[in-house]
Amino acid sequence: MSSVPRPALAIIGGSGFYDFFGDDAITLEIDTPYGAPSAPITVGDVDGRQVAFLPRHGRKHEYSPHTVPYQANLWALRSIGVRRVFAPCAVGSLRADWGPGTVAVPDQLVDRTSGRPQTYFDNGGIHVSFADPYCAELRTAAIGSAVEELPMRSSGTMVVVQGPRFSTRAESRWFAAQGWELVNMTGFPEAVLARELEMCYAAIALVTDLDAGLEVGEGVSATSVFEAFERNLVPFKKLVRGAAAAVDGTDTCERCRVHAGVSLPFELP
Repeated sequence: MSSVPRPALAIIGGSGFYDFFGDDAITLEIDTPYGAPSAPITVGDVDGRQVAFLPRHGRKHEYSPHTVPYQANLWALRSIGVRRVFAPCAVGSLRADWGPGTVAVPDQLVDRTSGRPQTYFDNGGIHVSFADPYCAELRTAAIGSAVEELPMRSSGTMVVVQGPRFSTRAESRWFAAQGWELVNMTGFPEAVLARELEMCYAAIALVTDLDAGLEVGEGVSATSVFEAFERNLVPFKKLVRGAAAAVDGTDTCERCRVHAGVSLPFELP
């Protein structure tokens, strides 16, 4: 690996992904106009390709979903050369037949967060296309990397809630009644910030629980979510590694280039 890595691909995920890399991994301390990212960025080798890894919640899980420095995270990755991002995440299921251990590659997103900075363009009248929030090319790579241990769902709508609390039963039933399949706390504004920076982005979601409206008893607990994630972490990392290796190309795809012909108020990093 060169002394100054320029990875085109990044993974934003949990601390369980640190052992993705061997002993030759490089750590980069990055600052941005939006402050420091969640943690230093690690760059290592995945099947002969440089890949950056950024722990979304920090190295010690110190950031809650609503306090993650999303703007700094995406800006930092773009500034070191990243143009494509996989975002593995834990999700609750809004369908009884999508049980824990299921992997879904969503194609749609619903934002139910509040108060999170969700744009780099507070002035200049800049609007970005977001009808299809996830990169089709990255989704194809993820779907094609399915592993036999984890059932794969090749589409789905992920509703992102504010957190850090879990949903009430009524909220969960409401989400399910809309036809949405997944509920998560971190997928927004991560996805739209990537789009504003013209980076391809795709979520890879691991179901850890059935959401509160779909089961009786005490509902979702943090302990059960973490246990389910750890239980499926080995095959999930195998899937993400396969997706990273399957990505064809190192630059933003044409569909994720949203600023063509637009004069931006500042230069992208």
